[in-house]
Amino acid sequence: MKSIFETAREDDRLSTSVRMIQAGGFSGTLGGEGEFTAFIPTNEAFSIFPGEMLDAIAGDREKLAGMIGYHVVQGKLTTHELAQMEAIRTLQGDHLDITGPPAAVRLNDATVIEPDVRCTNGIYHIIDRVLLPRAVEARVKRAV
Repeated sequence: MKSIFETAREDDRLSTSVRMIQAGGFSGTLGGEGEFTAFIPTNEAFSIFPGEMLDAIAGDREKLAGMIGYHVVQGKLTTHELAQMEAIRTLQGDHLDITGPPAAVRLNDATVIEPDVRCTNGIYHIIDRVLLPRAVEARVKRAV
């Protein structure tokens, strides 16, 4: 078994997320010690994300780190555990709204399409949308 970062790096569907994790300085966090739960968007999720907004975020390491941190929470949580919650605080500091049963957990407007990928330092869930914290979205919209 490998870390969240190493395991995600081996999945071709997650190559854009892996590049973003590296550029945003989170490869050490998701490749190191601790217990984390990550929500990792597919490449397809990035293809439907507004391009000018993605460029503005990717070009600013602080905004990128905020966006990535919004996809990670402390602790190891399965979809069954997440389905028992209404919201959860991310490493970025904002909250994700959680709805749906374990088989169809939604985080804000993203759906978990592959749950419970277990790793040495936690677990990750593959999602079909890129999550964007409200603060980052507001700063990016002003800049675009």
